[in-house]
Amino acid sequence: MKKLFAILVVLVGLVFFTTVFIVDETEQVVVLAFGKPVKTITKPGLNFKLPAPLQVAVTFDKRLLEYDVPPEEVLSMDKKTLIMDNYVRWKIVDPLLFLQTVQAIPTAKTRLDDIVYSELRQELGTHDMVEIITEARDLIMDKVTAASNEESEKYGIEVVDVRIRRVDLPSENEASIYARMEAERNRKANMFRSEGEEEAQKIRAKTERDKTVILADAYKTSQEIRGAGEAKALEIYANSFSKDTKFYEFLRTLETYEKVIDKKTTLVLPSDSKLFKELTQ
Repeated sequence: MKKLFAILVVLVGLVFFTTVFIVDETEQVVVLAFGKPVKTITKPGLNFKLPAPLQVAVTFDKRLLEYDVPPEEVLSMDKKTLIMDNYVRWKIVDPLLFLQTVQAIPTAKTRLDDIVYSELRQELGTHDMVEIITEARDLIMDKVTAASNEESEKYGIEVVDVRIRRVDLPSENEASIYARMEAERNRKANMFRSEGEEEAQKIRAKTERDKTVILADAYKTSQEIRGAGEAKALEIYANSFSKDTKFYEFLRTLETYEKVIDKKTTLVLPSDSKLFKELTQ
């Protein structure tokens, strides 16, 4: 009796553990009955099914997945070959459709690889290399993401994001492309230098012209001031000396002494000389 009870307990336990299963927050489950879908479970919690092999629970990841796409060659609109290293972030949004079309994640990655590479090659073919590696990259990748997601919907997959990890040039093309880039930069640098030198010459010429005009105006003004001052001085002298002619004559004699006599000068004057007359007074 005890053996029978023990056997029943074991059987009940086996039935329980083969019919009850827990769906985690990160999972979604498709229940199959003899290979045909019975129900899809996307909410976490405790669930029941018939014992195997009557029903089987197939579990799929519900989280955001990332697929690192192998580097591939693409051709830009300006005929530049680029080695594109990109990645795809995606998730399973319809587990039943996913099971019916691709069945497993490795197969899904293969399909994604084909879809993303096709869309990437098509979109990059409408842009020059400079746009791809600089300012237009985000816009390009948004378009690729939208187009890839549209294609992947038929597999129960949502493509959340496609991004370029790295863009390289083929090794055999790097030297020539770098040389052309360097030549272009040198050409622009020389153009800027010549424009700068031309502008500098214009500034220098204008400065010299302004300098000449300023000096000429200053000299003219100084001569006018000096002439007016001398005229005024002569007028003052004339008014002063006209009042006393003898004093003026005496003053002129003293000025003459100052100009012709110094410590090393010896004068020999006749007795009737006006200079001698002043010295003897």
